[in-house]
Amino acid sequence: MKPKQREELYPAVLRAATRVSVVVRCARGIDDRGLHVTNLEALASALERLAPGGGAICLVDGFPLRRCAVPHRPVVEGDGTSAAIAAASVIAKVSRDRYMQSVADRHPGWGFEEHVGYSTPEHRAAIERLGISPLHRRSFASVAYAQLELAG
Repeated sequence: MKPKQREELYPAVLRAATRVSVVVRCARGIDDRGLHVTNLEALASALERLAPGGGAICLVDGFPLRRCAVPHRPVVEGDGTSAAIAAASVIAKVSRDRYMQSVADRHPGWGFEEHVGYSTPEHRAAIERLGISPLHRRSFASVAYAQLELAG
């Protein structure tokens, strides 16, 4: 789904949702624990905030959450098969995009307001030109990062 489509759906998803929880993790925390582990911890935290009770089972996209007490079922490629998971994906991506756009002024030159952190040719060129910002994960294995290490 294109960013514009997600933005258009966002208010409808919020109106339809009973509860919403957005969990944010910083680059340093991701570097310390790893992206996958951090994502699973964040998802478990969100589920714990939203726990529906009454015997309901939450659907999660892709992976079981081993340390999560909330009953849940992983659904592989869930955003393509579950309206609830697709809605959560819209909330997550719009929240991330808006955050990246909001910090662009504090981190000029990287173009966060445009590529919102995706590895586009413009983003890689900005990293080559400016190095990495405090928002960049040091553990991310990027061609642009590797080029910086070779040049440095």
